[in-house]
Amino acid sequence: MVSPVPRVLIIVQNLPVPFDRRVWLECQTLRDAGYDVTVICPRGKDTGAYQVVDGVTIHGYRPYAPGGSALGYVLEYAYSFLATARLARKARRRGGRFDVVQACNPPDIFWPLARWFRMRDGTRFVFDHHDLCPELFRSRFPHGSRLALRGLELLERATFRTADRVTSTNESYRQVAMRRGGKAPDRVSVVRTGPDPRVMKASEPVPAERRGRKHLVAYLGVMGPQDGVDVVLAAADHVVHALGREDVSFTLMGGGDCHAELVAERDRLGLQDYVELPGRVPDAYVSDVLSTADVGLSPDPLNPLNDVSTMNKTMEYMAFGLPVVAFDLVETRVSAGDAAVYADPESGPRGLAGLLLDLLDDQETRTLMGKVGRERVEDQLAWEHQAPSYLAVFDELTGRRAVASDQRRKDT
Repeated sequence: MVSPVPRVLIIVQNLPVPFDRRVWLECQTLRDAGYDVTVICPRGKDTGAYQVVDGVTIHGYRPYAPGGSALGYVLEYAYSFLATARLARKARRRGGRFDVVQACNPPDIFWPLARWFRMRDGTRFVFDHHDLCPELFRSRFPHGSRLALRGLELLERATFRTADRVTSTNESYRQVAMRRGGKAPDRVSVVRTGPDPRVMKASEPVPAERRGRKHLVAYLGVMGPQDGVDVVLAAADHVVHALGREDVSFTLMGGGDCHAELVAERDRLGLQDYVELPGRVPDAYVSDVLSTADVGLSPDPLNPLNDVSTMNKTMEYMAFGLPVVAFDLVETRVSAGDAAVYADPESGPRGLAGLLLDLLDDQETRTLMGKVGRERVEDQLAWEHQAPSYLAVFDELTGRRAVASDQRRKDT
């Protein structure tokens, strides 16, 4: 017999919840459909070990990130696995068995925990596929250990094989799940990380964010080795110092392994007056900047990971009605369509800078592209269009879909 309130455990390692926008949208979707949702994740700033946010129970563990080396990641992931396992057992003791466990990657390390729950309670396992970990390793460590890469491939394969269902962020990832993971097509669903246009929308501009200049250019996202923020700094240097454009301010929001290095590089280039790097900022700050900016940047360089990954920042710019300047990557073009202009990945900072200035000097085109992007979010990409596919996975695994069908037959 199906429980009237099925329990779902969601495991996240690389971001706190609700800061992780995709996972928080998933939590809200399940909660609104009547599921009892528990999350295990690293603690965020000013959050404790236990909290209930909008009906979602969150168990947090103290984050541990010893550094960006390969050994550092091994230590971090081992610690995270043990902390998660401890909290998962604690959550089970408090509230009873879980009907479904969802693990979000990176990393691909939680399949043993999913197998333990399956053997003990018959719990089903959903793999929410956010990143391609082997490609992530190859992108961050181009000359890294072949043994480490092989280990990541084995972990990915074990995760796919353990999963009852896979939710992929785009079609490229879905193909990987079928090709490398051996999953049947009907076991893999595309659930894009669409923004919520009711929340992410332009408000009144805040002129002070332009810092006395005509134009404001924005970046929002992670600042790791593979994210291209160093390319933005080089492009800003070309715009300001080589081309003499003193009418452009840059605000680059987000944190990550490279943030301190990027601040140092900005200072070395003498861009302190033109480029702000405030780190991770509150939603209100993000809204002020994106509501004021003229262009959003998606500088992700071409590499094995980026070419097939959907960049959340691109769709968030579009939700705010911002035109996008990006390098020409497969899934970036799928997401943005005509809401972006695309630089040849080989053109580097100068190619990005050239397209950026072309857009800044053409307000009519910016306005049209921003309108196209906003409409694309509202009509196709928004979470409300993704949520039914996501919810269907859980309804099927818990038997709620069958129960609902039986009820409809009785009603007729």
